[in-house]
Amino acid sequence: MPVNSFDNYPMSWKPERKALKRPFYESIAALLEEDIKKGFLAPGTKLPPQRELADFLDLNFTTITRAYKVCEVKGLIYAVTGKGTFVSPSAARSITISTDKMTNFIDLGFVASFEETNEIVTETIKTVANKQYVEQLLNYNDPTGIPHQKMAGLNWMKSLGIQTDQEHVSIVSGAQNALAVSLAALFEPGNRIATDLYTYSNFIELAKMHHIQLVPILGDEYGMLPDELDKQCTQLNVHGIFLMPSCCNPTTVMMSDVRKKEISAVIRKHRLLLIEDDIHAFMTAGVISDYQGPMFNLLPEQSVYICGTSKSICSGLRVAYIVYGNALREKILRAIFNINVKTSSFDAEAVTELILSGKAHDIVSQKKQLAKLANEIYSEYFPEKELNGHPLSFYRWLSIKDHHNGLQMETDLKKHGIRVFHSDRFLSGSTIPNQYLRVALSSTKSLDELRIGLERLKNFLGQLRK
Repeated sequence: MPVNSFDNYPMSWKPERKALKRPFYESIAALLEEDIKKGFLAPGTKLPPQRELADFLDLNFTTITRAYKVCEVKGLIYAVTGKGTFVSPSAARSITISTDKMTNFIDLGFVASFEETNEIVTETIKTVANKQYVEQLLNYNDPTGIPHQKMAGLNWMKSLGIQTDQEHVSIVSGAQNALAVSLAALFEPGNRIATDLYTYSNFIELAKMHHIQLVPILGDEYGMLPDELDKQCTQLNVHGIFLMPSCCNPTTVMMSDVRKKEISAVIRKHRLLLIEDDIHAFMTAGVISDYQGPMFNLLPEQSVYICGTSKSICSGLRVAYIVYGNALREKILRAIFNINVKTSSFDAEAVTELILSGKAHDIVSQKKQLAKLANEIYSEYFPEKELNGHPLSFYRWLSIKDHHNGLQMETDLKKHGIRVFHSDRFLSGSTIPNQYLRVALSSTKSLDELRIGLERLKNFLGQLRK
C-alpha cells in the first residue's frame, strides 16, 4: 500500500493503477505517452517527482525511473536538474515546417529563397543537359561527389572561411539531409545534444525521430551562453551540440567571434561533437565586418560543417556540402552510403556550373538586394529590431507581448489570409513567458505581396491588443 494517502492530494498526473500491466515500467510509459498525445497533459506540465509517483502507484522507485527514461528517449518529456521533469513543448504534435498546398493565404511562415532568381538556374540546367559528358552524371559513380564538383564546392566555401581538401568534403542532398546523415553517423538513441533554447524546428523533429534528447541552453544577443553550456555539460552526459552561428533560425542572432571562441573552449573541454549548420554564412561573409569564419576552424576534429546551397543558390536542386575532420570521416561516409547511396550528380553539376560560371555570385548579389529591400519593408511595419539580429536575414523574430496559444494563433492568422509560425514550434525546452512570431520575408511572389502580408499581420496584432 502507498505510504501516503493520495485521495485529495494534488498531482499533475495520476495514472489509473488498475490499468497497469507487467512489465510495469512499459505500461506506465505507454499511459504517459497516451495522455500526452491526447492532450490531457499540456506542454510544459511538470510531472510528479519519481518517488511521489512510485508511492502513489505502490511501486519501486526504479520502475518509475525506467518509465520516465523511455518517454524521455522518445522526446515526450525532459528533465531539468534541480527542477523536475516536464512535458516537452512539441510532444503532442509535429512541428515540422514544410510548404503548404493551400493557396488562399500569403506565406510568411515557410522560409523560401527569393525564388525570383531561379530564371538564371533554368538556363544553366539547359547548359548542363547539353554537355557531352551528361551521361556520366546519371550513374552510381562517385557517391560523395565527382572530383571537379567537390573542387567547385571547396572554392565556394573559401569565401566563407573553410579550408579543406576533397577527402574531407562530400556532396549531399541538401542541408536537411546533411543533418540526418550527421545524427545517424555520430549519435545513438538516448544521446543528448545541446541546442539554443529556440532552434530549427525540423532539427527538433529529426532528434525525436532518432530518439535523441535535446538540452536547451540559454543565450543572449551574442549567442549561446558558454557558462550555461558548461553547467549543463557538468550536470548531464551531453554528447554533442547543434549551432547555427551565422544566423540562428529562428532568432536571427549572429554569434560574435568572441563568443565562438568561448563556446569552442567548452566544446573542447567536454569533448562534444559539433554540428554547425552555416546555411546563412553566404549573407554574412563580406557583409558583417567582424566575421572571422566558422567554428569548424576552431574544432576541425570535433566538427561537422554544413554548407547548404538552397538559400544561396537554388532551393529545388537540394545540394549541400558537408565538411568533416579525419576523426569523423569514416562514420560520415558510412552514413552517406547507407542513407543516400549518392546525391544526384546532375543536380550537383548544375550547382557546379553556376559556381564556375560566376552566375552563383550573381544570384547571391540579387538575393542580398532583395533581402535588404524586404527587411526595409518589414521595418516600416515593425520598427523594433531584435538584438544583434542579422540585417539581411530571410526572416525576422517578432516579439508579441501577450500570451497566446501557439497553435490557435497560427490558425487565426490563416483566417486572416496569412501564414506565420509561432515561437512554440522552435522551443527545444520548457515553455517560457516570452513569445514571438517568426516572420518569413523571402517566400512571397513579390515585394508588393510582402507588403500586403505584413499589413495584415500588423492589423491582426493590433486587434489582439484592443
